[in-house]
Amino acid sequence: MSTEHQQYSTHNQADKIQEYADRRNIQIVRTYADEGKSGLSIDGRASLQRLIADVESGNTDFNLILVYDVSRWGRFQDADESAYYEYICKRKGIAVSYVAEQFENDGSPVSTIVKGVKRAMAGEYSRELSAKVFAGQCRLIEMGYRQGGPAGFGLRRVLIDQAGQVKGELKRGEHKSLQTDRVILMPGPDAEVATVNQIYRWLVEGDLPLAEIVKLLNDQPIYTDQDRPWTYSTVRQVLTNEKYIGNNVYNRHSFKLKKKHVDNPPEMWIRKEGAFDGIVPVATFMAAQEILAERSKKLTDAELLDHLKALYAECGRLSGFIIDQAPALPSAATYIQRFGSLTRAYELVGYHCPRSTEFLEINRRLRQLHPEIVSRTEHTIAELGGHITRDPKTDLLTLNDELVISLVLARCQTAANGHQRWRIRFDPAKFDPDITVAIRLDAANTAELDYYLLPRLDLPDQEIRVSNRNSADFECFRFDDLNFFYGMSERERLQRRV
Repeated sequence: MSTEHQQYSTHNQADKIQEYADRRNIQIVRTYADEGKSGLSIDGRASLQRLIADVESGNTDFNLILVYDVSRWGRFQDADESAYYEYICKRKGIAVSYVAEQFENDGSPVSTIVKGVKRAMAGEYSRELSAKVFAGQCRLIEMGYRQGGPAGFGLRRVLIDQAGQVKGELKRGEHKSLQTDRVILMPGPDAEVATVNQIYRWLVEGDLPLAEIVKLLNDQPIYTDQDRPWTYSTVRQVLTNEKYIGNNVYNRHSFKLKKKHVDNPPEMWIRKEGAFDGIVPVATFMAAQEILAERSKKLTDAELLDHLKALYAECGRLSGFIIDQAPALPSAATYIQRFGSLTRAYELVGYHCPRSTEFLEINRRLRQLHPEIVSRTEHTIAELGGHITRDPKTDLLTLNDELVISLVLARCQTAANGHQRWRIRFDPAKFDPDITVAIRLDAANTAELDYYLLPRLDLPDQEIRVSNRNSADFECFRFDDLNFFYGMSERERLQRRV
């Protein structure tokens, strides 16, 4: 199904399907609806996946599937994909009818030809729409308007009308309500602007490594625009994004038709220079780019190992944290990318990490702990009268046929300074749960410490970094136990009063 703003809203489809069923004396016993989901891929479409799983497993109390039209399977770029899902249903003896089509899906040559054409048209519609939307976005960028994404630390999103008059600042999570309105960036609070310029001075004048800048910011403490501690990547983003000198840059990365993430070369970028009021002098920004480019100069494998060997001789041991703190070395991620793992890089310089065995042992414990927690959750919910099913491939839990739940373990990582941190990782391209239950482990990674119930709308694309001290907005999702979560599944019998 589609979103409320599209031609085929869920209510319209449901009404037409019900009318079709009433005319033919068909009783609707189940509804599978993916509201607001992209039809380009089956990933993230939990209801369609559940329908196919129910059909293949025989968990069906119906012999007919009513679909609004051929395109509702999806606007797949491979037209055979939607045909494949229909074939799965027919193979299990379940017929498929299209309520808004002008033909009967009776397997005749005419219906087969028409369906093939409509499947191809559905995919072509997405391709044409993608091209039109991209062209429109590029045009707005060249006119100096912001296209999506947070403003960033030190900047604010401001809403203007079609006459260019400022209507007000957009807070985090707020969006424009009128299509004729536009969004631009403006300097944020003076304190944030001063911090941004201080970051540049630390790099340009002080020649500090990014890890040291991160430490200086977190020691004050100053939090990012997301109310989180600073990291290497967030500092680097401030130092490299041209929006801080007022330039509007778009199409640096693309994910067209949900096929593949692509880092586009600079000649494909769409830019508007001087679109906003910059908060960093251009000369300072360009000096920062030269420093970062020199630091990220590509080293050969032999040079990387020579640097690592020298660091080993200096420190007597190695770790990802030590590598990231060393100003003359690339990040630990570079060694992982080049040599496959840090352990392999250590071996090549003659260092045998005593923690490698410990790390493997922790992984072994986590592999045992996760299914135990999933099983315990299933058992507790069943005792409370709730209905829960588990996908054996993904371990996603479907609660009362209403909510899709993901249970995620966050291991504790203790830095050399004693600070503890946790990474809660997500994979929205593969899993799209309604609620993620993040289980934070204790310092020994042997037991559960606490829990975060994170709704889908508040989740980032990849991960959340958690420490012992987090923002109040984020801590409202934290619970000492899962009693609140279990309460969501409890069902009570209603009695009719006579």
